[in-house]
Amino acid sequence: MHSVVSSSGLGHRQPQIWWSNAIFFVLVHIAAVVGVYYLPPWSVKKETLFLWFLTWQLSDFGVTIGYHRLYSHKAFRAATSVRIVLAILGASAFQGSIKWWCLRHRLHHRFTDDPLHDPYAATKGLFYSHMGWIFYKPTYERMALIERDDLESDPVVRFQHQYYVFMALFFGFICPTLAGYTWNDALGGYIYGGLVARLFIWHCTFLVNSLAHWDGLQPYSDENTSRGNLLLALLTGGEGNHNFHSFPHDFRSGPSITDWDPSKWIILLLEKCSLVTSLRRAGEKDLREAIRYMQMKEALDFVKAETDNNEAWDGEVWDFERVREFSQEKPSCCLILIDGFVVDASSYLGEHPGGATVLRHFSIRAQGIQELWNKAHWAFNGGMNNHSRSAKRRMRDLRIAKFDTNT
Repeated sequence: MHSVVSSSGLGHRQPQIWWSNAIFFVLVHIAAVVGVYYLPPWSVKKETLFLWFLTWQLSDFGVTIGYHRLYSHKAFRAATSVRIVLAILGASAFQGSIKWWCLRHRLHHRFTDDPLHDPYAATKGLFYSHMGWIFYKPTYERMALIERDDLESDPVVRFQHQYYVFMALFFGFICPTLAGYTWNDALGGYIYGGLVARLFIWHCTFLVNSLAHWDGLQPYSDENTSRGNLLLALLTGGEGNHNFHSFPHDFRSGPSITDWDPSKWIILLLEKCSLVTSLRRAGEKDLREAIRYMQMKEALDFVKAETDNNEAWDGEVWDFERVREFSQEKPSCCLILIDGFVVDASSYLGEHPGGATVLRHFSIRAQGIQELWNKAHWAFNGGMNNHSRSAKRRMRDLRIAKFDTNT
């Protein structure tokens, strides 16, 4: 179990209650309970119960495949038709627009478990990470650091964001009611396909934020509270294999064929149909190293830190002029100065979970090298992201020279 970090005394503004959100959230719960009480499951047609399961699962895939893997982490590319369908299904889940959801999820990944900057930090308690955060207006001080250009340039995202409320109400409540009407059970369609299905999609998603950070296995990383939990994987289209999310750019929620991940299987099927492309996977070396590290740590109860920046360097040492020359000789390369080393991140641009744009932003140009070094060092070491051991190991592998800070 994890200790609960109190927000008192942290020096930040006390959040205000988000009354409209809170009232809607509570009313849907009350309406669902009242509806099930007066129309219990054994009294409705089997078509209505199937509608409940279908709308729950479709909304779930709209979130897991669309909001999460496609848009938040850019784990693959999808045809416009697929993006439209996922936008509709995601809207029906009543979890906000693609843009709203993704920005907060990216912030969560940048500052996982940080009680100040993680929107649903597990370190603030099980209830808060599950649904307590929903009741407060967001005051995210570091939201400006989160990349959003890809979201704002996507016409599907822009349309869904503009008409989100209408789409959510229509596809989340009206469509299930109309479906139930076709077999003379409009009320059952509204209660089970609308209200009850919303509760299932809400709380199953919220369990990934809460229980998946409290109970389960950590075969890949223990740098944050994320855990793998088979029960949650069964309830969330595979998202319960949460510790594998140490590799957030991977379109899978587990690399093994034995990992329960229907979202992964659907993405692979869409690839076979040429509807999605550019599926991203974590490197095999990174996976092996992550598993090896955790196994060694469990066996020895201690592992030497892997990020010793004072380790012996027998490669080249570059001064300001040499860095300038190299950047001019290869203007398309992406050179970054991190921890006193020149890193050539060109081969990593397509793999970077945060996208190539942010790496390019901190890359070395002919001017302002010292300022860029300070910014890149700040960004990599917690300013913009709490980078994992795997990311730090990759940056060490990409070093090409040590930078002489005395020049």
